[in-house]
This record gives sequence, C-alpha cells and structure tokens, in this order.
Amino acid sequence: MATFLYRLGRFAFRRRHFIALFWVALLALAGVGAAGAPAAGNSSFSIPGTEAQKAFDLLEERFPGSSADGATARVVFKAPAGEKMTDADHKKTVQSTVDALGDGTEVARITDPYQAGGVSQDGTIAYASVSYKVSGMELEDSSRDALEGAAEDARDAGLTVEIGGDALQAVPHTGSAEIIGIGVAAVVLVITFGSLLAAGLPLITAIVGVGIGVASITALASTLDLGSTTSILASMIGLAVGIDYALFVVSRYRTELAEGQEREEAAGRAVGTAGSAVVFAGLTVVIALVGLAVVNIPMLTKMGVAAAGTVAIAVLIALTLIPALLGYAGRRVRPAGEKSKLLGGGRAAKKPQRPNMGTRWASFVVRRPLAVLLLGVVGLGAAAVPAASLELGLPDDGSQPTSTTQRRAYDLLSEGFGPGFNGPLVVVVDAKKSDDPQAVFRQTGEDIKGLANVVNVGPAQPNKAGDTATITVIPDAKPSSVTTEDLVHDIRDAGADIKADTEADVLVTGATAMNIDVSQKLNDALVPYLVLVVGLAFLLLIVVFRSILVPLKAALGFLLSVMAALGAVVAVYQWGWLSGLMGVEETGPIMSMMPIFMVGVVFGLAMDYEVFLVTRIREAYVHGEKPGQAVVTGFRYSARVVTAAAVIMMAVFSGFIGSSDSMVRMIGFGLAIAVLFDAFVVRMAIVPAVLALLGKKAWWLPKWLDRALPNVDVEGEALRTPGDTKDEDRELVKA
Repeated sequence: MATFLYRLGRFAFRRRHFIALFWVALLALAGVGAAGAPAAGNSSFSIPGTEAQKAFDLLEERFPGSSADGATARVVFKAPAGEKMTDADHKKTVQSTVDALGDGTEVARITDPYQAGGVSQDGTIAYASVSYKVSGMELEDSSRDALEGAAEDARDAGLTVEIGGDALQAVPHTGSAEIIGIGVAAVVLVITFGSLLAAGLPLITAIVGVGIGVASITALASTLDLGSTTSILASMIGLAVGIDYALFVVSRYRTELAEGQEREEAAGRAVGTAGSAVVFAGLTVVIALVGLAVVNIPMLTKMGVAAAGTVAIAVLIALTLIPALLGYAGRRVRPAGEKSKLLGGGRAAKKPQRPNMGTRWASFVVRRPLAVLLLGVVGLGAAAVPAASLELGLPDDGSQPTSTTQRRAYDLLSEGFGPGFNGPLVVVVDAKKSDDPQAVFRQTGEDIKGLANVVNVGPAQPNKAGDTATITVIPDAKPSSVTTEDLVHDIRDAGADIKADTEADVLVTGATAMNIDVSQKLNDALVPYLVLVVGLAFLLLIVVFRSILVPLKAALGFLLSVMAALGAVVAVYQWGWLSGLMGVEETGPIMSMMPIFMVGVVFGLAMDYEVFLVTRIREAYVHGEKPGQAVVTGFRYSARVVTAAAVIMMAVFSGFIGSSDSMVRMIGFGLAIAVLFDAFVVRMAIVPAVLALLGKKAWWLPKWLDRALPNVDVEGEALRTPGDTKDEDRELVKA
C-alpha cells in the first residue's frame, strides 16, 4: 500500500499538468450535466415492508387518479373578533377563494368548507383543502402564485388567512452560515501552516471535490429520484473530510521537507504515509455511509451512497490533486516550522524552541493516565444522560418557525378543530375477500369510534368497485404525541380482530402513521446496523493497526462520543436548553433518522481521527520507541493537525445550523458536537490514556492472525528501507 501510494504521489507531482487537467475536465463535465438536468425535487418517501406503505400502495391501486402522492394545501380562514365565518360576507369571500383555486390546471380537487364540514364548532375558523396532481417540489410557480394570490385577496377582504401543507414547500438552503464555516476553516489552516498558500490548497481541493460530487448528484437527481437534501448532506460531509484529508497530506509533506527530503520525494512519502491513513479513514466513512442501506429506507440509502461517493472523491483528490498542486507551488510551500514572510517568517528566534502543546499534553496524560481516563469517561457519561429521554418523530408544520404561514395555519387548525386535526389517520379497509363489504366498512367505523383518544371518525368512502374504502380518523392529541402513536397501534389491533371475523384487511396510513412506522423501522435497524458497520470497521482497523485492543478501544470510544452527542441533541432540540442560541423556535421529538444517521457518519469521522492519530503513534512504536514515548512522539507530530482538522470539521458542520431545513439544522448541530466530543475528549484524552495504561499489550496480536493478515504498511516502513523505491514510480508511468 505505502509503496504504491508513494509512486502515485511522485507520479502526480511530476505529471501535475495531466492530473490537474483531469480533475478540471471532470469538474466541467459534472457541471455541464448539472446545468442541463431537471431540478431536484422531494425524493419519493417510501418505507418498504411497513403497514403504512402497504396501505399507501393499495390506495394507488384501488383509487386510480386520486393523486395520493400529490401536493396538498389547507387554506385556513379566521374571522375577525366578534364575527363568524358563517356570516354572509365571509362566506362569499371563501367561495370566491375556492372558485379561484379550483381553476388551476394542476389542481386535482378542492373542498368547500361549508359543504365538507370544514367550519369549527364556534364558527370562527374554516378551512378549504386543495389537492394537486403533482408533488410539492414539482408544482409550477404559477400554481404557488395562484395559491398565495387567492389567500392575499381573502386577507384584503378582512379575514386572517394562512396556508398549511406541502404545496408551498421550498427547496432548502443553507444560508450564509456555511460560508462563515469555510471562513473559519481558512483561518485555522493559516494558523496551522503559517502560510497562506499551504492553507489554500486543502480549501481549493475540497471545493473541487464537493463541486464534482454535488454537480454529479444534481445531474442524476431526476434519474435516481434523489431528494433536495441529498446534495446538502453530501456537501456537508464531503467538504469536512475533503479539507481534513488534504490537510493531513500537506502537513506530512511539510514534515518531510523539514527532514531534508527533496520536494518530489517529500510528496511521494507524504502520500505513501499520510495517504495510506487517508485511504483507510475514507474506507471507514464509506462503510458507515453505504451501510445505511441496511435500514431499507430508499431515501436514507440514497443519501448515504451519495455522501459516500463524495467522500471517495475527496480521498482520490487528496492522493492525486494535492501532490500535483504541491508541484505547482514549489518552494512557496515551506517546511514544517517555517512561516511565510507575510506571516512573520524569516525572523531570528529569540529563545530556544520549547516542546509544542501536543508534546506537553501527551506527556501529562502518560504521567496521569488513570485520572484522565476517568475524567473523560465520566464527563461524556454525564453529557449522554439526556439521551435516555430520547423521543423520535418526523418534522411537520408544527415544528416550523412561528414566522411561517405553514406554522400559523397549523396553530389555527389546532385552535379551531383540536390538535389531532393536523395529523389525521387514514384507515384503508380492503374488503375484497369479504361477502358484505358495506357491513365491514360500518363495523370498522364503529369499532374505531369505541377506542380511546378518538375525536371523530368520518364516514367510509368506498372506491368505484365498492370493495375498498377509506375512513378518516381524527385523534385528540397532536401528531407527534405518544397518545397518537398508541391510537395507531390500537386501531391496528382492532383491525386484526376484524380480519379474523371477516377476512378484510384494515390498514392505517397517512403522514402520522408513516412517521410512526419510520421511527419503529429505524429503531429496529439500529442494532443490526451497529453490528455490521462497527464489525466491518473493526476488522479493517485490525489490518491497519495489527492489534486487537486498539480497534476495540476505538469502537468503545466512538460509542461514548455518539451517546454524548445524542444527549446534547436531546437537551437542545427536545428539552430546549440553549434553544435561543441555537435558533430553535419549537422543541419536540428528535427526527427519527437522527440516531442512525449520526451513528453512521460519526463513526466514520471518529475513525478518521483514530487512524490519523494512532498510525503516527504506531509508526513511532514500530521504529523502536517505548509505548509511552511513542504516544508522546505521535502527539508531537499529529496533535496540532488533528486539532486543526477537528476545528475545521466543527466549523463546517456548524455552518449548516443556519439551513432552512429542520433536518439539516439538527444534523449539522449533532455532527458538530459529536466531533467536539470525539476529537477532544475521546481521541485527545481517552485514547492516549488507554494506550499508556496498556503499554506493549496495546499492540498485541496472536501470531496466527499476524501471519494471516495482509501487510498494508500504513506506517510506510517499506519507504525507509534502502533500495530502488525512489525510481519505482517509473513503473506506474509505463503502466
């Protein structure tokens, strides 16, 4: 591995024109594809194998043309104080609004509140439901303009009018905070390298990599049904790892220069050593992201694969484009320890250089390993406590900021019709095998009315064939409540009894039931996913470190950091701690896919720091240093760079907290706090403490396993052996 990457690094350095042209051409090709591709919409959300999805599919089959997956809007009207929506003038205004909306070419159907029971009991609030033939992201601007224009006309007539549903859903954006994150990364790189040029290389290559990845996702979005958030999450992860991977290669290059190597040789050695760590770190991230397919939720699988592709591009760029750009930079990238003249380089030192912060910290940990270990574990354990109160759900209009019309419509409907009105349950009764479908429909409705926590049960609405019907059930609690979840399970239990008596299938669907099923499916998949991802990465790390205990320690440290990060997410987004600082206007359940997504991404990123830090320690150990001294040596060379990488990654993830999408905001915060815990508590404190306590036992490996494992030589031992390795890159050129 190290020898091959060494030759690749020298080849890229020398053939920099070819390498640079290749990546520029790839970026241009992806850009052209993205420019000519249809805009990304909402990925079709399906959860195979769940009851809610079966019912949804049955609706599409038995109720053709119903546009079950089309956009919806609820236009909510409220009369001025002291007046009623049943007043003649207000009825006329509402009727005009309904007529205007019904003329839209994309409108499938619209309900009149006075004919469909859409007026509250006190008469102050009414609503009209609009169903469209296409999804919210596919709606033409003219349809949205007509919807907003009709609402504005009704407001001019003196009514309060708000619009709920997904018809006005916009493509999420990240805002200026993402740019701030990149700016912070630039400052950290300048401080780390003491050179503007050296600092600029990781930023340039990371942007190129993310550009290729996001442009490719955009180009394929329509073909592969990729959601609008897929590219945002891919750019979030790709930008963070892209900067980090390039940072480690550039840093190792400067170290090799400081040791007296020629520039081409230094580039080869940097890619052969740090590049090996990049490859295995990238593999762990890819394994974690692709492993999301285990959950069997297509949207989550696509997000994971797209992000994994962007990570793979970041790895390839770090191995090829970075040494090529180093070749262009020449002597303007200085050896480690030297600053550019602009930043104060060239001045005579006034006093002997003292050990750096990494050396001093590692020396302290090696002297007090037990105290550091206990303090780190107890601290992360305390941060993880809120995770015990974790409640899962999916965001709806109730989680929107109060400044949005969707949230105000949600609140008006709750005020006029009760909180459960925002999360109606759709019961689908398939009586095709029954002798008397009408009797089954009546019995199902009566049985549901007898359940607790039910406000209203609508009449059965059969299809043209008369063998299938839908029944709308209004719970008495809000959609995200435990009470509503219990009601869904109660209806399904009642349906099992009906099936036993009549052979009719009773299925519960709708957005609320879909959310409940998603949460359950994600909970059920979490343990298998952990076993698969952690197991594969554990085997990979055994190959890298040639040790049993070091990979085990890495996995346990990851569990600590991810639990602490989940605790912080619960404290902020569910309990409301520091909600004002984080811009959280509405607390509530944590997004259902948050735990499993965090497990996947954080595990990959945690292994990044593990590989970069511990390979440097192992490199010192295999070259003859004692275990404690190897820890100090490893920190002397890598602590500063790992710290910079962590700060950069935190800055990039924090930038996404400013996104307009609640899911992206929560993921940005969760990943940023997870990197904080993992990099600075686990990798910088717990890892050296454990290695110091274990001593030589940390690197123990059974002899039979040592013989069976391939020698990947991440430490670059082969590069230190005298021979003809400097000229071996010629073979790569010939190939």
